[in-house]
Amino acid sequence: MAHKNNSTGPSISPAKIEEGIIEPSVHLIVFKLGNEDYAIRIEQVKEVNITPEIIRMPQTASFIKGVANIRGDIIAIMDLEERFDLPVREASDRLKNTYTLVIESGDINIGILVKDVPQSLTVPVSKIDKTPGVIQSVNISESYISGIAKYEGKLVIILDIQKILTFEQIEQLQVL
Repeated sequence: MAHKNNSTGPSISPAKIEEGIIEPSVHLIVFKLGNEDYAIRIEQVKEVNITPEIIRMPQTASFIKGVANIRGDIIAIMDLEERFDLPVREASDRLKNTYTLVIESGDINIGILVKDVPQSLTVPVSKIDKTPGVIQSVNISESYISGIAKYEGKLVIILDIQKILTFEQIEQLQVL
């Protein structure tokens, strides 16, 4: 059950709105963390897989669950619920029936655990708000949120995958 992202075009694609005007839009992969919807730009997602066996690595952050063999590549697997300190499922049930988003973006090559089958969503740019300034100023580490999309009465938090990990954490993962 793999999804390959063969997108070679820009991250913004056209979406029609009223009166035949074409508005730029963003294509996202949406998934649940805790009880909320989160998203990553589709061009950062290489593929989606059922989570394989994960081997725990010593001396890594607790939200790094270990490494897994995905299509012959050894990829570090990260639990964003734990990284963001969100309510998590029972430990015995945490890795059962999960999916892994394989992310390739800049220096980051990592797998992200998600509970449910991720969904594809195209959102007009006009429906994406910047993260409220009060959140940004209260906690600098929240800068990994690049925006909040409004879609069908719900809010979807858009993550900036380049800012989820610190420079030191990225360096540690490259050694794995």
